[in-house]
Amino acid sequence: MKIPALIVLAVALLVSGCSSLRFPGVFRIDVGQGNLITKEMIEKLRVGMTPRQVEYVMGSAMITDTFHPDRWDYLYSLETGKGILVQNQLTLYFDNERLARIDTSRYKDPEALRNDLLKQMGLPVPAANAPAADSEIQPKPEPDTAPPENAEA
Repeated sequence: MKIPALIVLAVALLVSGCSSLRFPGVFRIDVGQGNLITKEMIEKLRVGMTPRQVEYVMGSAMITDTFHPDRWDYLYSLETGKGILVQNQLTLYFDNERLARIDTSRYKDPEALRNDLLKQMGLPVPAANAPAADSEIQPKPEPDTAPPENAEA
């Protein structure tokens, strides 16, 4: 009787952990959660703004702590299907219903976040002053419709 019970227990443990296993050939999606924080959003923030103005610029905070209502945390995390994780965080502090401090110590601009992801994936990281892929596309020149100079009229 002990052996079947152990087999059932072992199978139950194996089946319960299936979501954490990574089977070869099985596609897993990238999961992004939280607030995307852009440079433009941070540039619009000003000390002295009201919570309503901050919410207009940044959107709703991911975390508003019940015990610390004057602290808003904006978090973003992206986990790729391959298990690579990148995270970003911005914390805002209020005092007397006004934005008092902007903590960017754990914030990465979107370009640095992308470079971190590329580095973890083992892909080449573009140079800081390299043009973006979109700007490399050159427009085709207009066809020359003027008659050649040495052509007889």
